[in-house]
Amino acid sequence: MITRRRQVTLALTAVLVAAAGCQAAQKQSAPQSAPPGNSGPPPAPSPAAARGFTLVASGDVLPHASVVARANADAGGVGYDFRPMFEAAKPLVGGADLAICHMETVYGAVGGADAAQSGFPAPTFKSPPQVADGLAATGYDACSTASNHALDDGAAGIQRTLDALDRAGVRHAGTARTAGEAGAVTLLRAGAATVAQLAYTYGTNGLPMPVGAPWAVNLIDRDRILADARAARKAGADVVVVSLHWGTEWQDEPDMQQVTLSRELTASRTDGRPDIDLILGTHARVPQAYEKVNGTWVVYGMGDQIAGEMFNYQGVRDSRGNESTLARFTFAPPTGKGARWEVTKAEFVPQFFDIDAGRVVNLNTALALGADVGGVRDRIRDVVLSRGAAQEGLMMGQ
Repeated sequence: MITRRRQVTLALTAVLVAAAGCQAAQKQSAPQSAPPGNSGPPPAPSPAAARGFTLVASGDVLPHASVVARANADAGGVGYDFRPMFEAAKPLVGGADLAICHMETVYGAVGGADAAQSGFPAPTFKSPPQVADGLAATGYDACSTASNHALDDGAAGIQRTLDALDRAGVRHAGTARTAGEAGAVTLLRAGAATVAQLAYTYGTNGLPMPVGAPWAVNLIDRDRILADARAARKAGADVVVVSLHWGTEWQDEPDMQQVTLSRELTASRTDGRPDIDLILGTHARVPQAYEKVNGTWVVYGMGDQIAGEMFNYQGVRDSRGNESTLARFTFAPPTGKGARWEVTKAEFVPQFFDIDAGRVVNLNTALALGADVGGVRDRIRDVVLSRGAAQEGLMMGQ
């Protein structure tokens, strides 16, 4: 992909012009938010015939130092502007009824950033809080915040991150500032449906929970996840979405934990109805397969939507770390009492973060405009479909 980066950059201006023509597309029904802090359910929708909704989700937002420097340049050297980076994703994100992202890093104070600093047991990150403004401007309604970097700056980092997301109007799940917030359910409105977002991570790079705050970051535990899913149903959720930060980095295939846990979670039912309706995976650095497991869609890994130059465990530059997919699921209302909201259309859109231009690129759009990205697009497609998703109806969207 390194040899193609310049072709992508040359096509980028045309891509963004094409995307700009689609900006008039607005959300069919903007999700209604609960008050800051994720307390309480959203207001009930106006009486109307139930209709379906679209949910869009994307992978890790991981602002390395080069990404932060680009945002500073886009702001004219004063502050940070992350909005241009997401411009090509805006038509898809803004056109959905509900859009979910994954914020992997925590935010620093007053826009400062200590990105990719060395540390033990892993690099630590602090990103400018203006990232939240970029996410909101793109049309994201909520972010999962449980990740292995969630404790990179302790409780203060979580506080600043969630405060910034609240100011930007972006809901969140996975980390908490208080015990009450940790015990609340993040409920979002999508058309006539109430959607719960739950989020968990495999760990925090060995960093301990803040003193007196064992609830600060949600850790993956099967029984805990299922209990939370059932609690979300009781709180009024029609659809339960679980975001999982999991998997083995740089591995295209889901690992044993992903496969086993996805089977256990999707098999769980209450009164014959699945407890979980969709699983969205992050962390692996590379796109992974989509699979329908026990009748429920599982996205094992969406890849990094935003990241700087990436190096794998062998220390080799690996452009797969800049590849991702955007998932789009169309849900239809239940057909009878006790039935679930069903996914009637499942799609993925291959993306790439062009580190030279500092922009997300829709690879299908770039390919149509003449960029030499067919090999990358096809590689992502082959990985996504590697576990039989095409036979279950998954399609590549535009």
